[in-house]
Amino acid sequence: MKSFFTCGKPVAAICHGPWTVVESGAAKGRRMTSWPSLKTDIRNAGGEWVDQEVVVDGNLVTSRKPDDIPAFNRELLKLFGKGRLAQA
Repeated sequence: MKSFFTCGKPVAAICHGPWTVVESGAAKGRRMTSWPSLKTDIRNAGGEWVDQEVVVDGNLVTSRKPDDIPAFNRELLKLFGKGRLAQA
């Protein structure tokens, strides 16, 4: 997954999915949301955890729970529609 961030490819994670962002080492400096029990792990990995239905941070879209799926889908479709983000 780390290579997706390095290459600027779109990434979407909901509920406990942001753990994969943490495990890949890509959480540092990222603003994201997740199921509340991941808050400490995200913060310990250098990310900023917020309690919102959907968060977009560059090429990353995250949401908290199944109730957030409509907002999550809306934002991930926008992001995936853009394809690879321009390299900085």
